[in-house]
Amino acid sequence: MKKIGFLSFGHWANRQGYKARTASDTLLQSIDLAVAAEEIGLDGAYFRVHHFAAQLGSPFPLLSAIGAKTKKIEIGTGVIDMRYENPMYMVEDAGAADLISAGRLQLGISRGSPEQVVDGWRYFGYEPAAGETDADMGRRKAMEFLEKLKGVGFAQPNPYPMFPNPPGLLRLEPHAEGLRDRIWWGAASNATAVWAAENGMHLQSSTLKFDESGKPFHIQQAEQIRLYKEAWKKAGHKREPRVSVSRSIFALVNDQDKYFFGQETNRTDQIGYIESDKRAIFGRSYAAEPDQLIKELSEDEAIKEADTVLLTVPNTLGVEYNVHVLSSILKYVAPGLGWR
Repeated sequence: MKKIGFLSFGHWANRQGYKARTASDTLLQSIDLAVAAEEIGLDGAYFRVHHFAAQLGSPFPLLSAIGAKTKKIEIGTGVIDMRYENPMYMVEDAGAADLISAGRLQLGISRGSPEQVVDGWRYFGYEPAAGETDADMGRRKAMEFLEKLKGVGFAQPNPYPMFPNPPGLLRLEPHAEGLRDRIWWGAASNATAVWAAENGMHLQSSTLKFDESGKPFHIQQAEQIRLYKEAWKKAGHKREPRVSVSRSIFALVNDQDKYFFGQETNRTDQIGYIESDKRAIFGRSYAAEPDQLIKELSEDEAIKEADTVLLTVPNTLGVEYNVHVLSSILKYVAPGLGWR
């Protein structure tokens, strides 16, 4: 059994054939898709976060709206770039979204990915400290975020407050009990996966990672997950770790599917550079008739190691078609793989 969620990149563009042509379209359709996904039995609704782009940039209003309109589905991100964040304000936003959703937030964070602009975090008012890289800054902010999520008081109260204070140091409010244990780290390398385990975060592994051995993508990703699990066990955490992998998977069950994704049937892993000095490997897409999909996915070593599969969706094709895409996986593919 596996949890199955969707991951939306939240694109919009005024192009022919697009159902999401404006930011409003994307936001409102994202809510509708999450509601529909819950109705068909999906386990999670996750969203990418990118700044300076025609994509979703501020996740908490969206996550809160979804939380208010759903009852069971997990709600999360994949991932928030911590270089752009004020950890203190983020604790308040995340706490509110988690309380609105009654504890269903599964928040993916990371040190960040390639951006639309050069050093975009500088425009948000942030600079690495002396001797830090921007990646170091992202990880430092992540640790501050994790610490403040614990709900332990740290701020000296005003002796003459506007409203009466409880005794002792004050914490950020609203506090969401248990949210600290539902934070995920998006890791592109083996080392950062181990670091995430040591610091008690669940692991999100995407459709790309740094190429560290030259092996096929799913083999490298499976090795990364095993290292993560070993580090988690060594760290002595009392709860069970969770691991998600993202995949582009399309069951070709009608002519429309074949029109949109039939060209993906023979795709293979790709090699590229997401940073100028770091070679990366990009996992293949899966598109085939259900029986063939079951065969191909059963050979994916990383999926075997994960407890959660996030299906990347073509959000610009609209809610109705994406519900069809997700329903096809649940109906024709998941049972044959033991995911349901």
